[in-house]
Amino acid sequence: QVQLVESGGGLVQAGGSLRLSCAASGRTLRNYCMGWFRQAPGEERQFVAVISWTGGRTDYADSVKGRFTISRDNAKNTAYLQMNSLKPEDTAVYYCAADIQRSKFYGSSFYGLDYWGKGTPVTVSS
Repeated sequence: QVQLVESGGGLVQAGGSLRLSCAASGRTLRNYCMGWFRQAPGEERQFVAVISWTGGRTDYADSVKGRFTISRDNAKNTAYLQMNSLKPEDTAVYYCAADIQRSKFYGSSFYGLDYWGKGTPVTVSS
């Protein structure tokens, strides 16, 4: 069984940066896309970013384009989310997910993603 464990969340001032990590254990996620979602209090979970197995293809939510960068190190079975120029509206619990089907990261399909982490909280103060 695969486990995803997020880390790197915390409290940061607006304009600051954080780097989230998502470490996978259990087996190598060969050919799996990995992605990040976030959920603010009282709101629906939303897509943030996704990266292909090779890292050659990435996609971002419009709200984070130009500020967030997703990457992965397959040798370490780990994905990352570099978050720069953070805003108070970025405050949320950030979740990592993995699935072979990239299409499942979009729309309402993401609830069916194969693997999810338990999340790491990010708070951006103004």
